[in-house]
Amino acid sequence: MIEPVALQDFFITFFSSALIIMAGASYALLFAWSKVNTNLWIKIAAYCSYSILILSVMELTRAAQFQGYWLIISLVMVIGYFFAPIGIWYLCVKTHSDLTITTEEDTL
Repeated sequence: MIEPVALQDFFITFFSSALIIMAGASYALLFAWSKVNTNLWIKIAAYCSYSILILSVMELTRAAQFQGYWLIISLVMVIGYFFAPIGIWYLCVKTHSDLTITTEEDTL
């Protein structure tokens, strides 16, 4: 069973969890923006956001005293945060660029 977080680590756990969400959203937004507007600084900012996310996950792992399979879950979360915006971007591009898709209304 997992031990509860110590009181002195509660705020660290809370703020690192919130920072994970904010850094992940920032990475996804900046990644998409870097694809629309090909500016190197936007891509660098996206990867800086991702590095903040990694540091936040490391701090959360330390503060919450994750052990065993919780470490694997943290690693899978970091990998998922990296590849999800890339996959969503390519899915959107492929979906919106296929001009052969027709609806029933188009054929009438």
